[in-house]
Amino acid sequence: MTAGEETLAADQTLAAEQTLASLFTGHRSHLVGVAYRLTGSVADAEDAVQEAWLRLTGLGEQARAGIRDLRGWLTTVVGRICLDRLRSAAVRRERYVGQWLPEPLVTSGEDDPLDAVVRDDGVRMAALVVLDRLTPEQRVAFVLHDAFDVPFAEIADTLGCTVATARQHASRGRRAAAEAEPPPRVALAEQREVLERFLQALASGDVDAVIGLLHPDVVLVGDGGGKAKTAINVVSGPDKVARLLFGLLRKYDGATAAGQPALVNGDLGLVFPARGELTPRVSAVVVRDGMVAAVYDVSNPDKLGHVPFPQTPQDNAQGA
Repeated sequence: MTAGEETLAADQTLAAEQTLASLFTGHRSHLVGVAYRLTGSVADAEDAVQEAWLRLTGLGEQARAGIRDLRGWLTTVVGRICLDRLRSAAVRRERYVGQWLPEPLVTSGEDDPLDAVVRDDGVRMAALVVLDRLTPEQRVAFVLHDAFDVPFAEIADTLGCTVATARQHASRGRRAAAEAEPPPRVALAEQREVLERFLQALASGDVDAVIGLLHPDVVLVGDGGGKAKTAINVVSGPDKVARLLFGLLRKYDGATAAGQPALVNGDLGLVFPARGELTPRVSAVVVRDGMVAAVYDVSNPDKLGHVPFPQTPQDNAQGA
């Protein structure tokens, strides 16, 4: 091969690699959404997508040319990777302290790269909590088929089972999800109005007003992982939830001074930056029937490393 031919071949290889990278980038948001919906972990989702890219580039040129539906192929690969992550997570949870919640996705809503992900109702905190009750096989089969239209033949290959068994896993997951289906997402304007009234009641110390804004079936689920303070057990009922919230907010010198409204998994919630000895936390809020129906409080620092916490006045003073 002459020098000119070698240069031409190198240019063609580079062009092919750039084209492949561009195609993959076009599917990246979708793949992150698939992986996060399957694992509830931002780190695992990003790792799964990166591993899928490595597997794609590791294929020979002829094998890549044989992929008719790149998006479908990548979705299946991500599903297989996430299945392994889910099985590992199930083992870790046996030793986990307190409740286990998904890692929250806090977005700005302004050209945020995760904006397309959080628009999906399936990544709402309440929806992910329901998915966490499924077995890894049920979750993968149900999510891949019902949410992303992956054929059962490919799901069976992912799970290492027959097509009939894959259908059974999806059916059981679908039934369990339907039985515990969270309330539908309400408009952000309504969420904002309820949250503002709720924060005002908390800040004023008006216990009756707070209780009046809590749904009769309200629950508060905390996840500190034994590393940060929050409720270890699920707290149910307006009275108990109100008492816990007042106790928490006293530590933060009041709600309006510490908790900042933010989009958490596409719904309004509160972000609490670190303050002195107090660890940061993110609280996702579910609104139902014009009241707060659930609070998911994540304070485990291992699940908050990716959260873009706003700077506090103290942070600004130290950086000056």
